[in-house]
Amino acid sequence: MRIFALLLICSFWMISCDSTKQSVAQNENKDTAVSVDTIRIENKELEYEIIIIEIGFESWLVTQRPQSYYTQATLENKNLFNVMEWNRRVVMPHGYNSVMYTQQINYDPKVDYGMEVNYLLHMYFEFFQKKYKQKL
Repeated sequence: MRIFALLLICSFWMISCDSTKQSVAQNENKDTAVSVDTIRIENKELEYEIIIIEIGFESWLVTQRPQSYYTQATLENKNLFNVMEWNRRVVMPHGYNSVMYTQQINYDPKVDYGMEVNYLLHMYFEFFQKKYKQKL
């Protein structure tokens, strides 16, 4: 009888440990899915791609003014200025944080990227400046 009780206790213990592992793994997956925002825009015709991977960007974006608030020309002008400043900071790693400004942005003012790309790029610059307390 003691052996049976001991086996029963051991089996309950092993089952309870296994269910804890599963729930921890599920929580880790949920945290990962929630904490990383990835927005990807691609146009194979124009050969460009924008990938924004920034924690909190997507949830911040839904609280901002909609695309219809801006004109495409306004966004293009703001983006051109911000991209030039961004790229200047990328090539000056000793003057600016090289972890923040890691890669140049290839933004050609002669290319019509469309409203969505210009809007998301502009909004990313706004988000970046607020989150990291930078002024482009």
